[in-house]
Parts: sequence; structure tokens; C-alpha cells
Amino acid sequence: MTALSIDGVSVSYGGRDVLNKIVMPLLEDGTVLGILGPNGAGKSTLLRALAGLQPYRGLVHLNGERIEQMPYLKRAGLIGYLPQTLPQATTLISYEAVVSACRAVRPDMRREEVERAVEAVFDQLGIRHLAFQALGKLSGGQRQMVGLAQVLVRGPKLLLLDEPTSALDLRWQLNVIGVISEIVRAKGGICLMALHDINLAMRHCNRLMVLSDAGVLAEGAPAEAITTETLHHAYGVRGRIETCSQGRPYLVTDEVSS
Repeated sequence: MTALSIDGVSVSYGGRDVLNKIVMPLLEDGTVLGILGPNGAGKSTLLRALAGLQPYRGLVHLNGERIEQMPYLKRAGLIGYLPQTLPQATTLISYEAVVSACRAVRPDMRREEVERAVEAVFDQLGIRHLAFQALGKLSGGQRQMVGLAQVLVRGPKLLLLDEPTSALDLRWQLNVIGVISEIVRAKGGICLMALHDINLAMRHCNRLMVLSDAGVLAEGAPAEAITTETLHHAYGVRGRIETCSQGRPYLVTDEVSS
């Protein structure tokens, strides 16, 4: 059973609060939380704080334990963080890069277990054809997929993904979000991902949080979090939530609001 609590998390840069007392209801197994908001609202900063990579004020507990007090290997094994930056375009082949990432934080796994885990994640993501290609020969989107494989192969219970679809075309966006949602549902765990595509978030996340300069503007099920008022206050746009022929909500934007 995985549980994450966030209570009063604040982060400051140069005396200015980037995050101000972020509070979330307890998140449990099966939660896929999409973090939305305009540029500069603190989405990436929040993920870095939860990953233990950014100093913060407040309390964050994972399974009842404060993350900043966890030994490094324990934290790295439980938490998988994918930054916006892509894996470096080196001569290292994709398979080696993913194996190395797993061995670095999972010394408890035998070589055979690591190899099975790597093959499984390449199959899950549909990137087996990239396994023996050098990272320097891959496109940005392909390297982003390898970076995601480096995170998933460890089997973390908390996934923190910073715009995991930013370099991907539509097909691979749907593939990535679908795989992540399936893993969280099937194996348990929690995923928090920063996204810009509101419709993608509404379709695949079972909870959404919208950040603004004032902190958490809205949080809840997609239909509760994304409203005309939220769109106006967070993004400065006028929009409508419509329903498609399959009964799913989707966003239609009209114009920039005044």
C-alpha cells in the first residue's frame, strides 16, 4: 500500500515564494494526478521537492516516512523522478543506459532480474527497436522514451514525471500516458505528472491539481478541477467543457480573457 501526504510545502527562490503552502489530500494506490498550471506556477519545483532534490518547508510523507530523512538508496528505490531534460546524446546504447540506471539504485536485484526488468519495460513502452541504438543517434522524443524506461525499470512506488510527453508526437503521447496509467492501476503506486495538455490530462488522470501564483487553485476529479472559472484564473482564457460522443469531457478554448 502506497500513501503520499503533502502538508504546507513551500519553496522560495531569492526570497520569493514559488510554491506557497501546498496541501493535498492523502494520495493512495492507483492515483494518477495531473499537475496543471501556467508557466512559472511551480509544477517542476513541486516535483523536485517531492523527489528530495529541492529544499522546501513543510511536510511530505511517503508511507508514513518523511522523504528528506530517507537514506538515499531507499528514496531512489521508492521514488522515480523524470526531469524535463533529456538523457544525454552519448555513444551509450539505450539498453546499457537503462541497465545502468537500474543497477545504480537497485543493488538488491540480481543480474538476471535486472535483464528481465529491462526487457519488460522496453516491451511495455514499445521501444525494443531502440535497445541497441546509441543515444546520440536517437531523436529527442526517442531519448525521452529511454529516459522514461530508466525510471520505470526500477519499479518505484511513486512516479514523478515532469512533462513526460513534451517531445513526443500524438501516438507516443497516448502510448506513454496509457502505459503509465496501466502500471499504476495494475501494480499499485502513485504517479504525479506535470502536463500542459489539459485534454490529455482530463482523459488519462483520475485526479487533477491546478497551480497558480496563489498556490493550489483547484484539485479533484477532472470534471471538478477544470471549470470555466479555473481556466480564467489560471490561464487567462475563456473556454468550455463539452462532452464527446463517448461521454468524456473535453476542453474547447474560445479566446484570451480580459
